[in-house]
Parts: sequence; structure tokens; C-alpha cells
Amino acid sequence: MAGRLKGKVAFVTAAGQGIGRAIAQAFVNEGAKVIATDLDLAKLKDLKKAKIYALDARSTEAVNALAAKVIKEFGAPDILANCAGYVHQGSILECSEDDWDFSFDLNVKSMHRTLRAFVPAMLKNGGGSVINIASVAGSLRGLPNRYVYGTTKAAVIGLTKAMAADFVRQGLRVNAICPGTIQSPSLNERIATNAKKLAKSAKDVRQDFIDRQPIGRLGTPEEIAAGAVWLASDESSYYTGQTMQIDGGMTT
Repeated sequence: MAGRLKGKVAFVTAAGQGIGRAIAQAFVNEGAKVIATDLDLAKLKDLKKAKIYALDARSTEAVNALAAKVIKEFGAPDILANCAGYVHQGSILECSEDDWDFSFDLNVKSMHRTLRAFVPAMLKNGGGSVINIASVAGSLRGLPNRYVYGTTKAAVIGLTKAMAADFVRQGLRVNAICPGTIQSPSLNERIATNAKKLAKSAKDVRQDFIDRQPIGRLGTPEEIAAGAVWLASDESSYYTGQTMQIDGGMTT
């Protein structure tokens, strides 16, 4: 079924690669007018049929300025997909205060920034759908060496549920997707880092990631995007304040 998002305006952060990229492309494919953003504009160049903008999601000034521009040109978005994030590897023993601050700034406060910038206009327009990318790690189960990452993703669930409760009667639906282990450029970087750190082959480290998935394989960004399309569409109009697990059975 195509055209599920026809007539809707969608704003997507971290759309340059991985999950964010797949979500932006899926929204385009379903007929939405997509405003795709990323810190690195070059990563957005070949995202066809989308309006692309460079955006530092860690800058309140940059987020506010772009939000004002988008609202003026396209109106309030019907869909806001918060996909920016960073995976810090390590326990508390490897987590400095700088690591903690950076992780919370990008993984949680970036969402606060976009929500503050767009939600007032969305409410005036009758609401819409907010989709926050969380994770199985931290928010639904503990995983080794994901201390601050898991903590930030638990915070994303709290943010999601609080927002949903505040605006449930005003037409704003707020949900989170909790992916399992997804094949992405970010995962490739973590595999390379772990291979060097553990003196193992990249193939063996990749297999370690696969082995923690009960389904026996890694997920794809497109599988996460399929869930995001449903959350963005009117098909999910009775669904808010929830966590959607697309995790290959990690939480069964």
C-alpha cells in the first residue's frame, strides 16, 4: 500500500545514514513532504524528493532557526522523527563526565530541542505524530558495556511517556521505537573498535552481535522504518505513549 503519508509534512533528524536515512526515505516513498536534516549535509545529497538541511541537533539556536524556517515555508509538521543518537561503549568505569554529558546532549536533549521548537505549532495545527528512536538497551533490558547509552535511552522512554500524557487530548501522539541490533554504519564502527580492543577479527565481533539476537540475524534500517511509517500514519491513531519493540526477539 502506497501513499499512506500523502499530504503530510515530516521532519527527520539524523537522516544521513542508518535508521534516520531509512525513515526519511520510507516517508518519501509513502508520499510525505520530507524535511531531512543531518549534521553532514553531504550525506543527504542523494536523498531524492526531500528538502535537505544541515542541522546540528546539539545547538538550540540552530534547531530553533531551522524550525522557524520550516514552519514558515511548509507549515507545522504532521510528523516529527527524532533519530539523532550516539552509542557510547563501556561500563561506568569507561564513562567520563564528558562522555556522560555528550551522550545526554545528543541522545536526549536533542529531542527536547526539536520538541520545544515544533510542538507549539503542531498543537495549533491539531497535533500529529512524534516518533522517538530509543533502544532495547537500557530502556527495556540491560546490555553489557552500554552504561550511559542505556541510561539515555531509558530517559527517552520517560520523555516519550510524559509527552504523550501531557498532550493526549490535543491530538499529539508520541511514541518510541526500540530497535534491537541493526546493521548500520554506526554498527560497523563499533565492530571495528571492538575488534581492535578485543584483538578479535571483525567477522567474530559481528557474529557476537548476531548471537545476541534470538532471531539469528541483524535487523535492517528498513525494518525500523516500516514501524515508523505505521506510527506516522493515521493507521496508528489510537496508539500513543508506547514503546514499539522491533528487536528480533531480544525482549521476549
